[in-house]
Amino acid sequence: MENLDFPGNSLSAFFIRKFYVFCHYTFVTLIAANRKSMKKLTVFLTLFCLLSLCVPSSVFAQNVKFRPSEKAYKWADKQMKKMSVDEKIGQLIHVGINARYQNQDSPEFKEIKRQVVENKVGGIIVFVGSVYETVHLMNRMQELAETPLLISSDFETGVAMRFEDTLNFPWNMAIAATGNPDFARREGVIAAREARALGVQWAFAPTVDVNNNADNPVINVRSYGENPADVSRFAVAFTQGLQSGNVIATAKHFPGHGDTAVDSHRGLPIINFPRSRFDQIELAPFKSVIDAGIGSVMISHISVPQIDATKVEPLKKSIKASYTESEVVTEGTTMPATLSPNVVSEILIKDMNFDGLVVTDAMDMSGLTLYFNQDEAAVRAVLAGADVLLKPASADSSIKGLKEAVASGRISEKRLNHSVRKILAWKYQLGLTEQKITPLNQIDKIVSSDETRQLANEIAENAITLVKSESDVLPLKKDKKVFILGVTNGEDRNFVSNTFQRTLRAAGINFEAVILDERSTEEEMNAARRKAGEADIVLAGLFGRVRSGAKNSVGIPEAGAKVLRELLQSDKKIINVSFGNPYLLNNFPEMKTYIVAYGDMPSLQRATARALVGEINFNGKLPISLGGGYSRGTGLQVGKP
Repeated sequence: MENLDFPGNSLSAFFIRKFYVFCHYTFVTLIAANRKSMKKLTVFLTLFCLLSLCVPSSVFAQNVKFRPSEKAYKWADKQMKKMSVDEKIGQLIHVGINARYQNQDSPEFKEIKRQVVENKVGGIIVFVGSVYETVHLMNRMQELAETPLLISSDFETGVAMRFEDTLNFPWNMAIAATGNPDFARREGVIAAREARALGVQWAFAPTVDVNNNADNPVINVRSYGENPADVSRFAVAFTQGLQSGNVIATAKHFPGHGDTAVDSHRGLPIINFPRSRFDQIELAPFKSVIDAGIGSVMISHISVPQIDATKVEPLKKSIKASYTESEVVTEGTTMPATLSPNVVSEILIKDMNFDGLVVTDAMDMSGLTLYFNQDEAAVRAVLAGADVLLKPASADSSIKGLKEAVASGRISEKRLNHSVRKILAWKYQLGLTEQKITPLNQIDKIVSSDETRQLANEIAENAITLVKSESDVLPLKKDKKVFILGVTNGEDRNFVSNTFQRTLRAAGINFEAVILDERSTEEEMNAARRKAGEADIVLAGLFGRVRSGAKNSVGIPEAGAKVLRELLQSDKKIINVSFGNPYLLNNFPEMKTYIVAYGDMPSLQRATARALVGEINFNGKLPISLGGGYSRGTGLQVGKP
């Protein structure tokens, strides 16, 4: 049957969507109310299916604002009448945990319990931990909570970004390299399904920062690229997929963290541009996802002097940094966006008409803690327009500051109620009033399924990008003597390239390998030099990855860089592969063959190895520009110009 021509914004499309929704809910109601009504059920199911077949998907893929229902707000209003001011304040605070086994008499368990029972915090953000320990601990806390907890996590690459031993998707930039936003939508659908199975209702994704600064140490491949329109397309697709599974999506890091050279985990970045520039570049993807109905926006700790010129100075004594051993103090900093009414209330809420949940980035990041104590930071964040204060360095201090501010009238009870009402309504909307305990016996039926694995592989096989190539090195031939020079900026040299090596061996490539890191000795460097000299071809696997808060984020350690430079100056044939930072070519312009994998995920390592031996094509296109004239959209195939 041919698709009927109904433009997505036409009146016909409007009524079709309404009828589609009517059929859907009637179908569900008939099942729930009377399973014997098979005749009626068959009629509605037939109508539903025929409509789905004859109407193009664009009619249904319209932007739907994901917000709590009127019924949810009525429940919230009823709950608020029972709550004290202190209980309301607790709802604004979300504490963070790295779950591991904890006896209920342990100090760690008792501290989390105290936050839930005494401070009555509104939610918990989950960081790295094992699947069952995390879910079990969340269930314990939900049992203790008088008001259900809203559970959140950073799911930029799916649930595996935080849940150990689960399958991850490639980074956003790899997905953008495919040129196909439907991959992002499908990722969102699966991420939502797996998140709900793990007891998480709120995902801090997608990252909608426009990465137009090659020196950015914290966004990099987390971004969909340097072009605002591309970032918008992929971010909207992911948002629609995620929120279709009843999980709140979050656009971050408002008003844009892409054009910085400072990591806000280590210090306060400055983006010194006028509002007009922000409207054109940084804010464009936020506008797109807001128009698409995204449920939440995260505010970043960045300084924007031309939007808020309020000067800030470092504290004489700040709290100990949570994310780094090496903080960065920049000159000329102004009010962090997190605490700026000009940014949050004026631009996001008023100008961009955003009425969803506003959440801060983690309150214990150095971009904030270098300049404000936690009690004052909490008050200023709420006054700026935030609803949820994420991961304070001290929840007690933040709560104390908020209590004093409400008591003094600095924060009105009306302002407090505004945020609490939204938070409670979302808890109802997400089903937490009906079921807040996550069943453990369903997890291994849902999480990391074959569908997840297949999609990750499909994305990877369409993402690997051949930027430049020396003649006669690709594809790799089995009769060549190959040496793998691995260089990593992590403490993982014993296993970082396992999937890559395993796939090459399975393809019949024989090789030796040496992996160098910042601990490597001169003896290890010499071993690498010797083996490289004996090889026909050197495969340089460069694992310079984003490591939030780390001094060497996105770079490669000097030991490996030194050996690589020496080899590049020789006549040795070298295939360079970036399993992380795609901008490494800018630092080594003499590379003659350069491949970008955008990450170290097993799917990306596997696809890279398969492309190297000619089993699959190099299908990716750069979502960014590189030095030497390699513009966005560059991507070669072996044997083709």
